[in-house]
Amino acid sequence: MTIPIFYSISDDFTKYAAVSLNSLVKHTDPNKDYTVYFLNQDLSSKHQKALSDLSSSNVHVKFFHIDDQLVQPIQNRKENFLRADFFTMSIFYRLFIPELFPEYDKVIYIDSDTIVNDDLAELYSTELGDNLFAACTDSSIQYVDKMIKYIKNVLALDPKKYINSGMLVMNARAFRAEHFIDHFMTLLEKYHFDCIAPDQDYLNEIGEGRILHLNPRWDAMPNENTEPLTNPGLIHYNLFFMPWHFANVQYAQYFWDSAKQTQFFDELKNELNNYTDDERAADREKLDHMLAKEDKTEQDPNNWAKVKKREAVTL
Repeated sequence: MTIPIFYSISDDFTKYAAVSLNSLVKHTDPNKDYTVYFLNQDLSSKHQKALSDLSSSNVHVKFFHIDDQLVQPIQNRKENFLRADFFTMSIFYRLFIPELFPEYDKVIYIDSDTIVNDDLAELYSTELGDNLFAACTDSSIQYVDKMIKYIKNVLALDPKKYINSGMLVMNARAFRAEHFIDHFMTLLEKYHFDCIAPDQDYLNEIGEGRILHLNPRWDAMPNENTEPLTNPGLIHYNLFFMPWHFANVQYAQYFWDSAKQTQFFDELKNELNNYTDDERAADREKLDHMLAKEDKTEQDPNNWAKVKKREAVTL
């Protein structure tokens, strides 16, 4: 039996994914077998080799090309922008994993801006029951008033149960049995919900009531309002807390400890050293830009909350 683990990646994110993959490999059980898939549309052969070179005797690295036709309905429209700033198709790839890999009944998905500090076999052993997936409450937004307001008033969900989609243990069999992708595509094309976090919002809405909430150590996120966890199993550099752009980010040392074991270490160090204060200020402003969307979406007559109330349905 192999433990299937998935990343979604664009070519320009390879160096961060390599650091994550290296940390994953270092924390595997040598008596267990793992297969790591990189879902992509534009990954160069050079970068595929860089990632493949990190494999080991029990960690097999594979690549899966996402066909344009598969994701054609997900268009470059404002409601599909990541963080209200830009469009990247790769955030939606994770939703298709159960359909694309029918041989698996359960899979792990993690974002590329992560560090693995524990054996993901432990995460894979999670009993999902009839839940659609397991994940962690999004701790990065719990102190952001605008996001709390968005989740309550626009999504009509409980912020304490709103999960982050950067780490998922997916009940692939249930996704297929309940035609998750068909449901997602129908909602996407019928309502064009304007989202702050498109894939994440859809997962929270469709999964409501059937999400198993995991220990927060499996999706620890840098946060200026809380003390770091002492034993993070997986660190997720969410929002704009990127150690390759900002010094002294919470949990940054975990990233650099893994980065120095990869061929991208010098490149990543140069990226940090050459990143300007103006660029860091612009990154901070992106958060304000993202949050500014809340006012508009709350007034939208076709936001999640109003559609659910008007149609008296569970979306």
